[in-house]
Amino acid sequence: MLYVSDLMSTNLFTLKQTDSLKTAKSLMNLARIRHIPIIDEPGFFLGLLTHRDILSSTISRFADVEQEIQDEIDSGIPVSEIMRTDVITVTPDTRLRDAAEMLFNHKYGCLPVVDRDRLVGIITEADFLKLTISLMDAVEAL
Repeated sequence: MLYVSDLMSTNLFTLKQTDSLKTAKSLMNLARIRHIPIIDEPGFFLGLLTHRDILSSTISRFADVEQEIQDEIDSGIPVSEIMRTDVITVTPDTRLRDAAEMLFNHKYGCLPVVDRDRLVGIITEADFLKLTISLMDAVEAL
């Protein structure tokens, strides 16, 4: 049987709730990620910021706002104002199939992995796609 701990990513990019929207946008662009867990100083999970959350909190590109002004606005918005706190999480010993069903049935892009309220990893749709490719390769090799 496979568990979340067998597939989750543990090398995480995280932010604090006092970090700015500008910092979050930069991190997502540089790291090429769509989900940023928000933690406090000891590493307790507080919430999640998604690419979709950022898009809904940003002035439309079609509004005639210069990038410099948008950056200034984003610098003044703390992540705590737009992050989600009603996030479903899993533990490292959650069955992988159960996590996959949660992602699929609820249309989530990721599930933060917590152990005693501390963030220990994240599992994403991309992780399941990688697993699927590996399994298909294994089946085709038979």
